[in-house]
Amino acid sequence: MFGSLNKVPLRNMWPHEALNFTPWLAGNVDSLGLALGLELELIKEEASVGDFSLDLLARDLSTSKLAIIENQLTQTDHDHLGKLLTYAAGFDASFVIWVAESIRDEHRQALEWLNNRTDTDTQFFAVVVEVLKIDDSKPAYNFKPVVFPNEWHKSKSKRTASNQASPRGEKYRSYFQGLIDDLREKHHFTAAKAGQPQNWYSFSSGVSGASFGANFCQGYKVRTELYIDRGDAEENMLLLKYLEQEKSTIESELGQPLSWETIDGKRATRVALYRDGFIENPNSELEAIKEWHISNLLKFKAMFTKHLREFNK
Repeated sequence: MFGSLNKVPLRNMWPHEALNFTPWLAGNVDSLGLALGLELELIKEEASVGDFSLDLLARDLSTSKLAIIENQLTQTDHDHLGKLLTYAAGFDASFVIWVAESIRDEHRQALEWLNNRTDTDTQFFAVVVEVLKIDDSKPAYNFKPVVFPNEWHKSKSKRTASNQASPRGEKYRSYFQGLIDDLREKHHFTAAKAGQPQNWYSFSSGVSGASFGANFCQGYKVRTELYIDRGDAEENMLLLKYLEQEKSTIESELGQPLSWETIDGKRATRVALYRDGFIENPNSELEAIKEWHISNLLKFKAMFTKHLREFNK
């Protein structure tokens, strides 16, 4: 009735760590984020820290905080632990992620100790990557987190930070917590789990340099957007113009016109949809705004993802 589940040695899939495994992980950093409850977007491979090179530098879109990722095809070792801490300091990273074939007990204990001793702005993760087959099936990969931040230990600090947020910041946190919970649980749109006391929230598009966003703007407006920042103003404009070639088709599918924008004082560009709204609105109106955000985020993902991937090619 059942097949036999077998684990495939990682080197059968990726013979060389730097040449094979790191590039593969770079292309699947969003899946790694999904396993950790983060919205990870790759910034750079082989990012320099002095004479050393970090495997992957990424950003959590929901907070705009940096994540460093060090990977191994083997069991963890002391050399990589030292590098991990060096890179964390060099980039002032908020998320420190160690991916390996297996995690030695002493290294698991070290990361748990760091999670217990550091503040809530620095979080350490250890992740085992597995390749599995059922009988002669195609191989499938799995990210299995084995070290998470100790939320119980840090809960007092989190409550303190929460108490320090302004009343309006708490309203933003509450609004976006409801938004991401619905997007995660009902629509499988995101892996994000924690609302922030800020007037925006970004979600991965699966394509580096482009993200989907829900915002409260100045002037009593709210916005759903595709935000474009590939690190270069000219390339951002090229992508905006590329998408504008499909403007009539995209707006026809959406059922209303979009705003195609350059952003004053920034290299980024965006495609956006607006409506009236304010975080101080009554709860019934905020609920309507949340449904509007959800509906349009889903539409944006369906409409833009294929065009973004085609541009990347």
